[in-house]
Amino acid sequence: MREPTVASLMTREVVTAEPATPFKDLVARLTEGAFSALPVVDADGRPVGVVSEADLIPKEEYRGGTEDAPSLFAGRDTRHRWQQAHGTTAADVMTSPVITAGPDEAASAAAHRLAVEGVRRLFVVDADGRLAGVLSRRDLLRVFLRTDAQIEQQVATQVLQRTLWLEPTAVDVAVADGVVTLTGHLERRSEVEIAVRLTRALPGVVAVVGELTHSWDDTDAGYRVGG
Repeated sequence: MREPTVASLMTREVVTAEPATPFKDLVARLTEGAFSALPVVDADGRPVGVVSEADLIPKEEYRGGTEDAPSLFAGRDTRHRWQQAHGTTAADVMTSPVITAGPDEAASAAAHRLAVEGVRRLFVVDADGRLAGVLSRRDLLRVFLRTDAQIEQQVATQVLQRTLWLEPTAVDVAVADGVVTLTGHLERRSEVEIAVRLTRALPGVVAVVGELTHSWDDTDAGYRVGG
């Protein structure tokens, strides 16, 4: 069983900017769209930076302030915001490098990168480094919109029948609001653990309640040595 890939969840139509895009055009594109950042791409369609709402705010933050650049002793963030405040194009205000993902990357790996990097989106690039789409937190959450019936069907067919080779009546599968309850009796403990683990890994599953019993523990070290 394969989990969803970045390509299966990403948004393919992406509003972009070029390094020479004027400041006011950047504001217009962000305020008119349902997003808070856009990628800046070069002539070959490769992302070279990102402009977010946070990158544009310094223009207002420093309004009426001193024109003198911060001293060398000022923090890096302070100097960067001052430069953004005096910028007039995307190249002046954008943040780089761009945090990217590949289209074939697993959704779980992308979600982990979003968490580690502390960003709201990953820009997806193809093998040549060209922009192919964008994957946001919201895109990743869409897997939880799968219906209970869809999840129940996948647990029964992919986990219990195709992977564990169990009879359809061996385990009862009940799904309510994405929470899967597995009830029944299996021969080996390893089968119970596999059933729970694989069910938990399915897209859209919120949690798994394992009410499965087993006849013997084939995971016990003493049994493996003596058996």
